[in-house]
Amino acid sequence: MPTIDPAALTADLIRCPSVTPEEGGALQLLDGLLTDAGFACTRVDRGGISNLFARWGDKGHAKTFGFNGHTDVVPIGDEAAWTMAPFGAEIKDGVMYGRGATDMKSGVAAFVAAAIDLVQDAPPSGALILTITGDEEADALDGTTALLDYMSAENEQMSVCLVGEPTCPNTMGEMMKIGRRGSMTAWFTFKGVQGHSAYPHRAKNPLPAMARLMDRLASHELDQGTEHFDASTLAVVTMDTGNPATNVIPAECKSTVNIRFNDAHTGAKLTDWMQTLLDEVAAETGVEIEMIVKISGESFITPPGALSDLVAKSVAAETGMTPELSTSGGTSDARFMQHHCPVVEFGLVGKTMHKVDECVPVEQIHQLKAIYARILKDYFA
Repeated sequence: MPTIDPAALTADLIRCPSVTPEEGGALQLLDGLLTDAGFACTRVDRGGISNLFARWGDKGHAKTFGFNGHTDVVPIGDEAAWTMAPFGAEIKDGVMYGRGATDMKSGVAAFVAAAIDLVQDAPPSGALILTITGDEEADALDGTTALLDYMSAENEQMSVCLVGEPTCPNTMGEMMKIGRRGSMTAWFTFKGVQGHSAYPHRAKNPLPAMARLMDRLASHELDQGTEHFDASTLAVVTMDTGNPATNVIPAECKSTVNIRFNDAHTGAKLTDWMQTLLDEVAAETGVEIEMIVKISGESFITPPGALSDLVAKSVAAETGMTPELSTSGGTSDARFMQHHCPVVEFGLVGKTMHKVDECVPVEQIHQLKAIYARILKDYFA
């Protein structure tokens, strides 16, 4: 089997219109390539989501390197705003354009190419597992979680895992992720009594209660950061009444906050804290307040050690940069993999992900394959 060109594979994947939850042909393409290279591939579809599990080598091997990535992409938005075809994978001045070019079809292509080269040219003493999902950009209910459920049922086990998300802010090689902050959202509904604004004593205005609670939440310092994490943040992201009238006190209003939290907290403890403030404001104002909370993921950390050293050494060898060990950014599917085995993330520069004219320098795709190839070679050495 010839050496896989990661840029050509990236282009082929971009041409698959795999906007969540559509598979778009991306996993089918990877299934064929990996099967031809000797990987045992299984589709792990659930809840209308397509996922792919691929293993090379003996099942249950004590030295099993895992990779996690996704082929689904976010919607293109206003197609007229794109200067290149969103699913065209056109190359201009050495840069490839298309939805998923950065996040993260290039990362998947680079690892698949490196893995196939390894097992074809120098079969390792160990095993490789790839888990590729089609549900990272949406609710992530039936993506990597489905793959992990399948692995548990089949007694499949990774020793370590690399997630190929874009991790570098500006320069290739400058950052890797050894953890992520937790993320949670709380929706509040404030219920009062509608009335005429000239007779406020005959109404019960929910708006002051909303303003009071939002101010108390947003003004509170959650922490000042921990050893590996920046300070936690709480942002009020919307406050709505839907009231166009100037002479009517509304009966109801709503607000939403989003919290990104470090390892000083858990989602449950933050929920309890918000409930305490909610109860205080409700008692002070007489306004009924309801709260619904969704915890998207808890914070986690893979302590610096053998896995992060392995990745950092390979990155430095190929880029000349020693990557910063970071926990910044949003959530990723590493939040699920961390329950299975030690996990770190390393990938491309992510400046254009989710943007119009998302793009990646072709040179970086080849560089990423070289980094992944070195990681695999050194791991199995």
